[in-house]
Amino acid sequence: MRVLGVDPGLTRCGVGVVDGVAGRPLTMLGVGVVRTPADDEIGARLVLIERGIESWIDEYRPELVAVERVFSQHNVRTVMGTAQASAVAMLCAARRGIPVALHTPSEVKAAVTGSGRADKAQVGAMVTRLLRLSAPPKPADAADALALAICHIWRAPAQNRLQQAAAAHRLAARASHAPQTSPAPRTPKGRTA
Repeated sequence: MRVLGVDPGLTRCGVGVVDGVAGRPLTMLGVGVVRTPADDEIGARLVLIERGIESWIDEYRPELVAVERVFSQHNVRTVMGTAQASAVAMLCAARRGIPVALHTPSEVKAAVTGSGRADKAQVGAMVTRLLRLSAPPKPADAADALALAICHIWRAPAQNRLQQAAAAHRLAARASHAPQTSPAPRTPKGRTA
């Protein structure tokens, strides 16, 4: 599975591509940051992010895009910028029919480090180790994008099994609640009712 991880942000939007399957060594195919000038108008910045993500999708052809789920923070301005960049990443993927998965920061940290409260240095160190890199990707946004891709590759099989089980449960529940119809009464041959 080839996954493009996106750590959304207006000034620095981390992107990273990881290839592999759960239980096997993973391979980093690319990592970087899409940057926008902080003093540019918001619309122009979103266009730059769109172009950057489109370029990554064109080059690496991911099967899925994993984006960090926006969570509530005290700084509303930061949340808004992150949400806008996140929406651009989802739009770029949807435009091409590429599925999108959202993961919370604590899910990503727990998947990569074993602790949902890990700091950026711990995430960077584990990404470096898991992908057999010579040094942690810089800036941290780039390492976070790789962590998102790793998280999805590792969690996807379990998530798929849970979704299949939930779908089977819903189907069984519908079947058990469906009205039972009995066949029309039959009359013996040769007789009229």
